[in-house]
Amino acid sequence: MRLKGYDYSGEGAYFITIVTDQRTELFGKIDNEKVNLNTFGQLVMQEWQRTESLRNNVILDQMIVMPNHLHGIIAIIESKGVLQYAPTKWISPSQTIGAIIRGFKAATASKINKLRKSPGQKVWQRNYYDHIIRNEEDLNNIRKYISENPFKWSLDRENPANL
Repeated sequence: MRLKGYDYSGEGAYFITIVTDQRTELFGKIDNEKVNLNTFGQLVMQEWQRTESLRNNVILDQMIVMPNHLHGIIAIIESKGVLQYAPTKWISPSQTIGAIIRGFKAATASKINKLRKSPGQKVWQRNYYDHIIRNEEDLNNIRKYISENPFKWSLDRENPANL
């Protein structure tokens, strides 16, 4: 799924989509083309926004939490490589997009499962989708896609009603 030979720890911007396990609508509902997040959805949004404070080489751009997935733009602004320091309990030594997403997914799954009192239950699908943003036009098109996502929920391929 990743671009062969590409350095995902290098400086650059990425469009990320992360989907819940079996596309379960875990984070809220779409009502009148507006996202209404529940407690889990708000937790996911807060944890995504926390990424910048956990990793000083990351800037977040536009994002949206949908009923069963998240779209976000994340930029690595300073390459720190794959292993720059010894691992700690809370911070991965790897600074790749994959490590950032793994940390996010682990943190949100742990917090959601604690709230629903179901340790170890799957929250996310195994992988995630990424798109390397190559230029300003691409960035603007992705921002538009993210902002329009709730309006197109009835057509969204992640919408369980469309399976």
